[in-house]
Amino acid sequence: QVQLVESGGGLVQAGGSLRLSCAASGGTFSGYTTAWFRQSPGEEREFVAAIRWSGGNRAYADSVQGRFTISKDSAKNLVLLQMNSLKSGDTAVYYCAVGRPITSAMATQSMYYYWGQGTQVTVSS
Repeated sequence: QVQLVESGGGLVQAGGSLRLSCAASGGTFSGYTTAWFRQSPGEEREFVAAIRWSGGNRAYADSVQGRFTISKDSAKNLVLLQMNSLKSGDTAVYYCAVGRPITSAMATQSMYYYWGQGTQVTVSS
């Protein structure tokens, strides 16, 4: 069974940057799509970005388009989320997830069946 561990969260000022990492144990990302979701207090969990390991198809939420970049590090078996120009509205727990959605469903939570425990990102204004 694949286990996912997120890292890289923390406290940053508005306008700053953070890079989140998602590592897989018990398996690899090969053949899967890996996504980042986030959840703020009192809010539902929402899609942030996704990348298909084979082919590199990417998808982004409108709210992060142009500010966040999802990528993969094949050598280290990591999926990365580079977050720039952070805003207070980006404050949330960020979760890494793995699944095999079709391209049109890359933002659909139910398509992902392995989830990490999350990492907190706090953006101060």
